[in-house]
Amino acid sequence: LQSNLRPAGIGRALRTKVNANIGTSSVRCSVQSEIEKMEAALAVGADAIMDLSTGGDLDAIRAELLAHCPVPFGTVPIYQVIEGRQVEDITPALILRTVEKQARQGVDFFTIHAGLLREHLPLLAGRVAGIVSRGGALLAKWMLHHNRQNPMYEMFDELCDVMAEYDVCFSLGDGLRPGAIADATDAAQLAELRTLGELTQRAQERGCQVMVEGPGHVPFHQIQHNMELQQEICRGAPFYVLGPLVTDIAPGYDHITSAIGGCAAAFYGASFLCYVTPREHLGLPNADDVRAGVVAAKIAAHAADIARGLKEADTLDRNLSVARANLDWQTHLATALDPQTADRMHREACQEMGTTERRSADYCSMCGQHWCSMRINKEVRQVIRQRAEAPIG
Repeated sequence: LQSNLRPAGIGRALRTKVNANIGTSSVRCSVQSEIEKMEAALAVGADAIMDLSTGGDLDAIRAELLAHCPVPFGTVPIYQVIEGRQVEDITPALILRTVEKQARQGVDFFTIHAGLLREHLPLLAGRVAGIVSRGGALLAKWMLHHNRQNPMYEMFDELCDVMAEYDVCFSLGDGLRPGAIADATDAAQLAELRTLGELTQRAQERGCQVMVEGPGHVPFHQIQHNMELQQEICRGAPFYVLGPLVTDIAPGYDHITSAIGGCAAAFYGASFLCYVTPREHLGLPNADDVRAGVVAAKIAAHAADIARGLKEADTLDRNLSVARANLDWQTHLATALDPQTADRMHREACQEMGTTERRSADYCSMCGQHWCSMRINKEVRQVIRQRAEAPIG
């Protein structure tokens, strides 16, 4: 058994948590690269890791990542079910075997796309982006080919038995999540959400841990309604959202569009944010992309926790502000969410100014010495204090 694990509680009574997705593809497959991505994510505070690998030896990749991962670790079992075969050849027995194999291996939570039903598919007719979930698309194709119901829905009780036996948490997948803001909160999304509410209750009654996955692409003004609707339909189960991205026009900057939506989502009801990297919609992220994505999501989560009055959420903010006001660069940089980046930028600024005493500098390159409000403020405070302490008469 691993002894270096860092458990994470997910729910509204706790601080908002952040997940980082990593994983190989059929065109880029290096276990070492995925370990580097995971280490980059953990270095800036990721609370959980998901392995979405679809290329290479999936069992070996998962085992290697699990051996290096101290935080909760999730997968999407359907990705391995499809390995080496056509989607039409998937069988319920194969799904169950794969889920149990990964549970024995030590996976902590599974995305299970059991809420997408055959009767939901006609609701996609008016969509701009259709189905953007890989698992959802695979199961939709299977249902149409066999003219049968979603096997994960039909075998949900058996899945609950495995999850309960190995104490694995359901992450009920939203196979019909909107992949464009034009599709947000549409009939297909809401039909699946109602099914997810039913499955949440069934899983809870069978003693399983459950969280529910959510959108996706959602315009800002619809986020509150989406969060409140999920909390009502899914009996308060923790909501795990991908972003949501509040606009579709920013490829290359979708860590920003998702942080905007993620902050609102966490304020209004989400407990778990899945990061989005700058390379979303463009390609597989590298370690730098992963780092940027986690930092953006952590900022969103932290800002939401402050706004909802979580106890001591703003302690670090106060500590950093005091250090900043005192021109205490060492504490200022060490308290930052990403100390490495803050330290690098400050070092570059000091080099630009020709300053060698970085930690004792009483100004930065933004204003220079004579225009530094923090330095001037320090002098003003000192004068006020001296006058207040001066004897009267």
